[in-house]
Amino acid sequence: MKKIILSAIIMLTIGTGKAQTKVYQGSSSYISDAICNLNNNKVFKKTSIYTSEVICNIERNKIFKGSSTYSSDQLYTISDGKVYKGNSSYTSDIVMTIKDGKIYNKTSTYTSDVIATIKDGEFSPSEGEFSGSKGEISGSEGEF
Repeated sequence: MKKIILSAIIMLTIGTGKAQTKVYQGSSSYISDAICNLNNNKVFKKTSIYTSEVICNIERNKIFKGSSTYSSDQLYTISDGKVYKGNSSYTSDIVMTIKDGKIYNKTSTYTSDVIATIKDGEFSPSEGEFSGSKGEISGSEGEF
């Protein structure tokens, strides 16, 4: 689930939430290896586009569970380069930091804590965990 949320956050930060983007397992690009896809600011299971299979919904700087936009279903908030749990703005609730085109684990900005890099609208993985370009992202089962 964290990988899918990370994908949603990346799409939100590079502004491709409206375009369809597929997320694959490992370095695969086979449709059978699709983990999820992003379309119209929603993250769907595998290759589905059915409303009943929405994993999360992206609205402005907020990520919600399923198709919901209720505050009680808010998973994350992105504010000032920080990704917070739920509707929080407390430092202890920071899940990721986005700075200078890099996504870091929690509040860190150390090179060793880079989860991913965003450059020229393309997502580049840290340590081979994710890779992608041209509207497609590949991912492994590792979590951050």
